[in-house]
Amino acid sequence: MLHDFYQSFVEGDRWLLYLKGLGTTFEVTILALVIGVVLGVLVAVVRTMHDQQRTGRRNPLLGMINAICKVYTTVIRGTPMMVQLLIMYFVIFAGTRNQLGVAMLAFGINSGAYVSEIIRGGIMSVDPGQMEAGRSLGLGYVPVMRFVVIPQAIKAILPSLGNELITLFKETSIVTVIGLVDLTKVAMQIQGRTYQAFMPFIGIALVYLVVVMILTWLLGILERRLRQSDRR
Repeated sequence: MLHDFYQSFVEGDRWLLYLKGLGTTFEVTILALVIGVVLGVLVAVVRTMHDQQRTGRRNPLLGMINAICKVYTTVIRGTPMMVQLLIMYFVIFAGTRNQLGVAMLAFGINSGAYVSEIIRGGIMSVDPGQMEAGRSLGLGYVPVMRFVVIPQAIKAILPSLGNELITLFKETSIVTVIGLVDLTKVAMQIQGRTYQAFMPFIGIALVYLVVVMILTWLLGILERRLRQSDRR
């Protein structure tokens, strides 16, 4: 057992490979979440604006954009992440060798579909009377959303965004299918060199578990603080 551990983590400073792979995993996760949040906000705002249009004052252009957004969320949420990643790398960007960029873009687009529903749900959870009150005071739609609705919706959105971060972190393990050397790929490479599968794979499983536990703990602190602010 000790010999297997030495071969898998110590010999040739292989622990540095795991560390580098973990860095790649975090890089894909965080940048994909940023892309996902930007896309999610845009899609959520469009869909919310469309749903909140007044009867008899429908905007055809907004309706068309809303239809595109609905197709986007339906397709992305209805197909496997691995298939999306393979299409992105081997079909859409077939000539590129920038595996990291493709992975971040693919995961970002995938995350955007889920984040848009999280944000839209948070916005719709705010009492509609808040919007009407703001509009009655002479404020436009955008100022009311910015200063009245969004600040209230953030409390409902943040915990779900944290869960999306955890999901993204775990799902990035599939980037091995396009050859990106993340934490999982490093374990596969070391297993191929040492012919020992137990230590590398159990090792990265523990790393994933520890990181997820830390993120869950941080999310718990955030949720408790949000609940405390609600009581004040």
